[in-house]
Amino acid sequence: MVVQVNPPTRHYSKTMEGSQQKVEANVLLLGAESVGKSALTVRFLTRRFIGEYGDIESINSHTDRIDGREICFNIWDSLCPQNGEVAGHISDRQLQWADGFILVYSICDRASFNVVRQQVQRVQQAKSKFPGAPPIIIVGNKRDLQHRRTVSSEEGRLLALSTDCGFFEISAAETYHEVQLVFHELLDLIREARALKKGAAGIKGIVRSMSAVFGRKRTE
Repeated sequence: MVVQVNPPTRHYSKTMEGSQQKVEANVLLLGAESVGKSALTVRFLTRRFIGEYGDIESINSHTDRIDGREICFNIWDSLCPQNGEVAGHISDRQLQWADGFILVYSICDRASFNVVRQQVQRVQQAKSKFPGAPPIIIVGNKRDLQHRRTVSSEEGRLLALSTDCGFFEISAAETYHEVQLVFHELLDLIREARALKKGAAGIKGIVRSMSAVFGRKRTE
């Protein structure tokens, strides 16, 4: 299903993570132009590879069953601004909407790797503004084009390690399985982030309750 992006809305699951009902995950794909974001999205949605796409921004919804649970992926396939000065730009609406990020570059295009570097910084700088620290996976695409490689695998891994992100190097053109691994790994990270956020909220609630109790005792 394809849904117009303007205006985007955040999809919240009405179920708890501990239940067996449907869980939703909002995934934002970012990266420079022509790195294969749409090809990666369509490969995950349909298992097919399509090499050519127009400049269309959309949110695609896809339901999968993982470990016996129904999972709805809402995938925002974003456009990169054409102005190089703002190539790393991510809007506040995108940051608020996303549960997790997939940042894609082409191993054949060093400029696209630099865009991902900027976008990682942008997302991490926004963590203090939008609490919850959504996870990020960096993806080096077009591994099938080794003869045109300009970004080494080691550079991608080092960027991921230095920024506490996941990392995959794949070929959306060659295999569905690698693309599926990226989305399923991000889902695991989203679940972990939600569990940590829920635990932190519970601890804060306990602290507030204890403070209230001791505050009453001091006034008695």
